[in-house]
Amino acid sequence: MTSPLGNPEQDPQVIDSGSFQKGPLHNADSQEYWKDWRWQVRHAVRNIDTVQQVMGIKFTPDEREQLQKTIDKFPLRITPYYLSLIDANDYKNDPIFKQAFPSPKELIVEQYELNDPLAEDKDSPCSCITHRYPDRVLFLVSNTCAMYCRHCTRKRKVGDVDSIPDREKILEGINYIRKNPQIRDVLLSGGDPFMLNDDYLDWILTELGAISHVEVIRIGTRVPVVLPFRITDELVAMLKKHQPLWINLQFNHPKEMTLSAQNAVRKLADAGIPLGNQSVLLAGINDCPIIMKTLVQQLVKNRIRPYYLYQCDLSEGISHFRTPVSKGIEIMECLIGHTSGFAIPRYVIDAPGGGGKIPLNPNYLLTWGVGKVVLRNYEGVICTYQEPAHYDRIICDENCDTCKLVLDTDRADESKVVGVAKLLADYDETTTLTPQNNERMDRRYDDAV
Repeated sequence: MTSPLGNPEQDPQVIDSGSFQKGPLHNADSQEYWKDWRWQVRHAVRNIDTVQQVMGIKFTPDEREQLQKTIDKFPLRITPYYLSLIDANDYKNDPIFKQAFPSPKELIVEQYELNDPLAEDKDSPCSCITHRYPDRVLFLVSNTCAMYCRHCTRKRKVGDVDSIPDREKILEGINYIRKNPQIRDVLLSGGDPFMLNDDYLDWILTELGAISHVEVIRIGTRVPVVLPFRITDELVAMLKKHQPLWINLQFNHPKEMTLSAQNAVRKLADAGIPLGNQSVLLAGINDCPIIMKTLVQQLVKNRIRPYYLYQCDLSEGISHFRTPVSKGIEIMECLIGHTSGFAIPRYVIDAPGGGGKIPLNPNYLLTWGVGKVVLRNYEGVICTYQEPAHYDRIICDENCDTCKLVLDTDRADESKVVGVAKLLADYDETTTLTPQNNERMDRRYDDAV
């Protein structure tokens, strides 16, 4: 049974002066009110009283006090649509409620938690840009979301009116991209880029599309999940002009795949826009192999490719959402081999301090010897794979003109290899990578002195 809001596709409600009236609209326009995304944004729920009224629940005075303290630090914002999906009879266990409604646990900040866990600000060469990987950048074009997710890694920025990027800041980011030809991939994020109006987003995409070395533009959004009516025919027509364009979503639970959400992603897919999904592994919400398997199968059924399964970041106040890494590995064990390969996301940790995404998987390579590797499959079957007795290795000296491989494609100048790839490169003489401030190396230096 759903909340007193009812099924939004059957029993839409009206909101007046920031609060819901009980009962549906009594006119022929009721459906249009509910499906008007601007109406949804204007009437986003921002206070405890409205939640109690709509859901027919009552918090104790102590609970209200703690909830208000939480909201004072991390704002509350829920679209009427998303709120309507909550099961009011079991709201404390409901995955929609847990993602949308504050918990006093958010006020608990562990000593290892960070305000900026991914060091995005430190890797920001100019306003709105995070440049971490050699050939791609994160472009924060909005700080507003249709809903404030309680597990957000950017809780420090989302909803902060002092950090809304204006046109001047956006142009600063565009100019940085224009001046750095190694950047071929730009990810628009925020906040949520789809909270910008169509014309403004069109302008940003046009400016980026005019930069010759930008090959791909991606948009990260949760709008199809929490505000599917924002995916209008006009928005889709505008986006379609800017191919190649990729859109990454964030469905975290099968319950979010409503008819309205399906309709939104269908519009995007029909426009020829590739869709990916980046779920976050959340304790008490989707930390279950059955739930996750159902979710990924629902995604591919709706032409969405599961892309990442994120281990929850070390942001302040979200420790109650984190699972052990072992839970993620368990889920991956239950996906690999048990469903279609293209339905399996990559399980990753976005490394604290800005180290980037580190993939985690069960270990299928058991051991290896000369010419042979020992593997196991998802069933536990152990097998061997015979490596070639003779391998005509091609030594790479970076002189592509004399290479035996056919390199008949235009390519951009490559940045110098870094990390482990540097140790594997034939043209680089590096044999050891040593982190800075390594005590053992410092001792060697001191001894030499």
